[in-house]
Amino acid sequence: MKKIFLFALSLASLSAFSQEVMTKELLWKLGRVSPLGISKDGKNLIYKVGYANMEEDKFDTTTYQIPLSGGVPTEITEYKDLLTDKNVSPTGEYVLLDKAVKVNNVLGKDLYPNMPKSDAYVFDGLDYRHWDTWNDGSHNHVFYAPIGKEDAAIDIMPNEPYDAPQKPFGGDEDYVWAPDGKSIVYVAKKKFGTEYATSTNTDLYEYNLATKVTKNLTEANVGYDTNPTFSPQGYLTWLQMKRDGYEADKNDLIVRYEGGDQNLTANWDGTVGSYQWSNDGSKIYFTAAVGGTIQLFEVNFPGRKRIAPVVRQITDGKFDVTGIVGIDGDKAIVTRTDFNHATEVFSYDMKKKTWNQITKVNDDIYSKIALSHSEKRIVKTVDGKDMVTWVVYPPNFDPNKKYPTLLYAQGGPQSALSQFYSFRWNFQLMAAEGYIIVAPNRRGMPGHGVEWNEAISKDWGGKPMQDYLAAIDDVATEKYVDKERLGAVGASYGGYSVFFLAGIHENRFKSFISHCGVFDLVSMYGTTEEVFFPNFDTGGAYWEKDNKDAQNAYANFNPINNVDKWNTPILIIQGGKDYRVPIGQGQEAFQAAQLRGVKSRFLYLPEENHWVVRPQNAQVWQGEFFRWLKETL
Repeated sequence: MKKIFLFALSLASLSAFSQEVMTKELLWKLGRVSPLGISKDGKNLIYKVGYANMEEDKFDTTTYQIPLSGGVPTEITEYKDLLTDKNVSPTGEYVLLDKAVKVNNVLGKDLYPNMPKSDAYVFDGLDYRHWDTWNDGSHNHVFYAPIGKEDAAIDIMPNEPYDAPQKPFGGDEDYVWAPDGKSIVYVAKKKFGTEYATSTNTDLYEYNLATKVTKNLTEANVGYDTNPTFSPQGYLTWLQMKRDGYEADKNDLIVRYEGGDQNLTANWDGTVGSYQWSNDGSKIYFTAAVGGTIQLFEVNFPGRKRIAPVVRQITDGKFDVTGIVGIDGDKAIVTRTDFNHATEVFSYDMKKKTWNQITKVNDDIYSKIALSHSEKRIVKTVDGKDMVTWVVYPPNFDPNKKYPTLLYAQGGPQSALSQFYSFRWNFQLMAAEGYIIVAPNRRGMPGHGVEWNEAISKDWGGKPMQDYLAAIDDVATEKYVDKERLGAVGASYGGYSVFFLAGIHENRFKSFISHCGVFDLVSMYGTTEEVFFPNFDTGGAYWEKDNKDAQNAYANFNPINNVDKWNTPILIIQGGKDYRVPIGQGQEAFQAAQLRGVKSRFLYLPEENHWVVRPQNAQVWQGEFFRWLKETL
């Protein structure tokens, strides 16, 4: 089997030898497709395409419509009238909107009006900063207003120090009209300060327009309740996690039916991503990770029928179905990516099981470059389990040559390592630079059952680290892997992984790159903003001497404890506005490396958060990433 695979790669290499390959400049010339929806008449897809304006360090966006069957896109300037506005009430009287409202006085100039130039903040609890912004006393609130009279909008959360939409990434998926137009359902975590920072207990609330009374619809559940919608028949539907403080708990589909809640995915060993009802209300389509990819699934809605809901996988292949745009009869309109292609919109015929690519924004660029090949490899872990590992080969791959090889450590830590397409951690670009990439679905990732997904919590430096080493050791047995030029790279938990591996790798690796990685679990606990995360994943606070999980983590899984063994060059990258993994983590790691005499470099991005989003900074990031590898690998 392996010989056939290598022969196929050799043939592909010969046919693609004259082609160019992906570059960091070309990567940022790609259009970024964002679907807005299907037109009211059901005939067209409305979507936006963003292009990086490198000179002005921003993005320029254009809106298009294109027939669902495919064809030539038409640029449009106005599109709102073409789409059904879910924020307009079913009665057509009102519109929903959200905006920030000043609720608390935390600024020095608020508390001391005679000191208008003060830039002080005063806090009585945590949640004083979140993601990349400091809390200035403002909170997102949901409003409704008569159509055309948005200036007269009514706040449905008056004086409440809570957020709807949720911060930092919530949008209008956090609120929805009830089918009769008499009430509004919205998501909020009605906790404040320190209690907010230590909990994931969001609830669905219903605000009655006539009585102005708000009711908690999910008070019995203590975990996340999110993404409320209504079925075509008017049944409230949402996503639910059971445990408070566990942000990566199993996400289930819940339907409230005749006074009770039906969990449609309770007996399915997976976790739900995005979802959408079928037009007739008989089933729900949803996305979920499975086997190193993200695919489209469906589950039937039993209603009164005495039958159990059954989950069925609809799509399968070496790609990710990243979102559901809409359902057009037997066709699902979805977004799709793979390691070689950025997001495009496709139509999938669920009866014929055929694909039709609707948007082709980047086809011209891809047609002119040699693409990489990816292989799904099953690696045995130290405890005998099968672990899916993606191996990505350079374009024009020659199995008779030896290639430097990178172990990629995924962040999250409970996020899927699938056929994603990133504009930073881009496997296509890494492969084009001449590297083989080894990307293991180590413990902690969805798509391999709930048990595997949860196995990383309270074991950050245990089995997951052995999973990484098992993957790189297995692939390194191949003759085309240069065992003297192995590197390890990653961000967030992946950055933590790099820091940890640097102290235990026993000279396997010749180079490391850690982006916004956790270096010291103690200082991380004292500075990160969402405290529920280390409470669950690390096990608790460092001062809890009777907490066995926490004490084990701080004693055995803290990268700082193994710095005395660091001897390998390391590039450390840190965003100045990263409040998830704050700047001190990167500073401490760099200072330790420098004082130990380890070749090291510090890439500091003062205006970036946990990610790198500005085009020019992204080019610098890519430039430094590959400059470091060329120097050290």
